[in-house]
Amino acid sequence: MPPSSDPARRAVITGLGAVTPIGNDYPTYWHNLLAGVNGGGPITSFDATGYDVRIAAEVKGFDPTVAMDRKMARRMSRFIQFAMAAAQEAVTDAGLDFSTWSAERRDRVGVAINTGGGGLEQVVDGTHTLEQKGPGQVSPFAIPALSGSMAACMASMRYGITGPVVTQVAACASSVIAYLDGLRMIQDGDCDVVLVGGSEAPLLPIAFAALGNMGALSKRNDDPLHASRPFDRDRDGFLFGEGAGVMVLESAAHAMDRGARIRAEVLGAALTADAFHVSAPEPTGRGAARAMTLALRSAGIGPEDVDLIVAHGTSTPLNDVTETRAIKTTFGEHARRVPITSPKSMIGHLLGAAGVASALVAVSSITEGIIPPTANLEHPDPDCDLDYVPLEARHQRVDTAIVNGFGFGGQNAVAVFRRFEP
Repeated sequence: MPPSSDPARRAVITGLGAVTPIGNDYPTYWHNLLAGVNGGGPITSFDATGYDVRIAAEVKGFDPTVAMDRKMARRMSRFIQFAMAAAQEAVTDAGLDFSTWSAERRDRVGVAINTGGGGLEQVVDGTHTLEQKGPGQVSPFAIPALSGSMAACMASMRYGITGPVVTQVAACASSVIAYLDGLRMIQDGDCDVVLVGGSEAPLLPIAFAALGNMGALSKRNDDPLHASRPFDRDRDGFLFGEGAGVMVLESAAHAMDRGARIRAEVLGAALTADAFHVSAPEPTGRGAARAMTLALRSAGIGPEDVDLIVAHGTSTPLNDVTETRAIKTTFGEHARRVPITSPKSMIGHLLGAAGVASALVAVSSITEGIIPPTANLEHPDPDCDLDYVPLEARHQRVDTAIVNGFGFGGQNAVAVFRRFEP
């Protein structure tokens, strides 16, 4: 659907929330991104002795009781805890108090919080309990806690939200898709407000073993701060991470009527598929390029209108070259003029939360006029020869930014954000 001039059909961002390896709230995350702070370190969540990969980008010092009581926290998976904390921050940041709203108003509020894996630790922990103590000791809350949809459902219950509540599972593209869903809910007139984002807590022994054997992860065990190095010639895989982000989307009419601070507008989004391989990107980048092209078309803008690309930029040998090719295909000569940044260079790869972590960068660059760096880009890959904002943040006006999210299985999602003009 093309962008609308009707304020009731325009989707704007009024609240931000984050839980990340470099900050458990949005302001800390943004400050540390600009400062080049890195979230990598030795794995502490389990004993990684004997594993090929022993480093990760873990969330540090997180207290789930900031968003729920202790009893509920014990029953919920870590990805749900992250999502609830990020949602609470975003709702507060937006200045919303759903407890004062009528049931009819809450009927027009939706939730789109996505994930790649959900509460997978419940399967692991539950299996151990079953084997060691028997079926009678398995938690009755294990199934809700592992369900990928439960983060969105818990947010709806927390705030009495009775509009559409959806969860899309699309690997590393998951939380970019949330913006498409939220945008459509507002464009279609179904919602006035939508909580959108993603959450992931995948740092499990089996995941490290499997991805390590696949060759997807960096093995810089002695130097975790420099393990994630998108577009660098010495990259050797991604740094596994965890975290969450949630934003409040509103119709522009609703936000303006209540005098909300509008940070940016979601202008368009698109999805495509590679139909190529379970983990590798299609080498020409055709599917990724088509997603970018369709997203720009849905936003009603051209390549030359884009001031920033927040790349998928995983630090894997194949992805970074393929994404560079896709950007060149989509943007032509403008590809060499537009800045590109990858927050994964500092926070690692948050899988289903990677897209919202990148969207926070896009929105903040628009509002603050500064672009975070791609850290650790010390020796550019000759095949990655664009402007990736290496090593230091850059002060620059950004009016329009796109966010790329490309997932296992060839799922490509792109969202477009723009400075809001009434």
